[in-house]
Formats: sequence, structure tokens, C-alpha cells
Amino acid sequence: MKFVTERLSDVWTWWRIADRSWSNPLDPSYAALRGGRWNPAQSFDTLYLNEDQVSARMNLRAFIADWPYEPEDLRSENGPVLVGARLPRAQEVCDAHSPGGFLALGLPRSYPVDSRNRLVPRSRCQPLGALAHAAGLRGIRSRSAQAKDGAGRELAWFPATTRSVAKQLRRVPFADWYWA
Repeated sequence: MKFVTERLSDVWTWWRIADRSWSNPLDPSYAALRGGRWNPAQSFDTLYLNEDQVSARMNLRAFIADWPYEPEDLRSENGPVLVGARLPRAQEVCDAHSPGGFLALGLPRSYPVDSRNRLVPRSRCQPLGALAHAAGLRGIRSRSAQAKDGAGRELAWFPATTRSVAKQLRRVPFADWYWA
């Protein structure tokens, strides 16, 4: 498969929603076990990140989907934190957000939804992520699956080795990022 690729900025801050109790919110092994949109369960390390705080706000509803309350009900000291992270230099990733990127991947131009306005299933995205990983790409930068209109950007980052880690830059309390 021929991918459309792009090199990520070496100085960009990526954002991860995290429970305040997590000892290492940038640990990519959790998604390797459970799987995610771009990696199947029991596969390879993947760290799911938001490109900006707007995308993180969109993803919060998915993050707390099993909780018995809404974001508006959370106190800052109980809400998830937002962790700012920097990735290693020279990360080449697959483009899953532009018309050319969609064409190369065989995804609809309307991604994250199909022509019938249904969310493109993970079962369609996971094999593409596995192919990108096998090709040596460091991830997939895509439109947010939480916004049917294509707003927001996410990154499924595939560390090259166990020594390749995202560096935590800061932790932002819930009230300071969600209501900002």
C-alpha cells in the first residue's frame, strides 16, 4: 500500500486526557492490549493523542462514556487532567485527514463517517493502522472520530522502540482546560 505521509513538527505539544491517578499517562502499552481505532487488541504500542485542546474537549465525552455523570457535573479536583507531551524528533506518520490521504487509504472523503453518515468502524481502520505500523510509519494523524463534521485532529502514535517515549511537558487541571 502506498501511503500519503507527513512529518510531524518536532516542537508541537500533543495532548492526552488522563485520569489523575494514572502513574504514567503517556504509557502506550495499554492501547496495545485493548486496541483502539488504529490498532487491534493484542498488537503494538500506540499512544492516542489530541492535536489541540479543542480536540481533547471533543474526546472527553468518549473518555467518560461509562461514568454516571456529564463533564458539567465534574469538579476540577475530580475531573481528568490534560497532559501536554512532546514526541521524539522526526516522526513520519500516515495522513488520514486530507483528500489524498483518504484516497490512498481507501477511506471515504467524509471520514470519520461514511456516505450514510455512520461512523467508519474500527474494524476498517485497525488493518490500515497495522499496515502503516508494518511500513515503519510512526503513527496515523487523522480527523477526530468524535466529530462527524471532520473537526479536530488526533494522532495514534506508534513508538519506534521501548526507548522511544513521549515526554511529559505539563499537566493541566480539568477546569483549566475543559472550560477554557
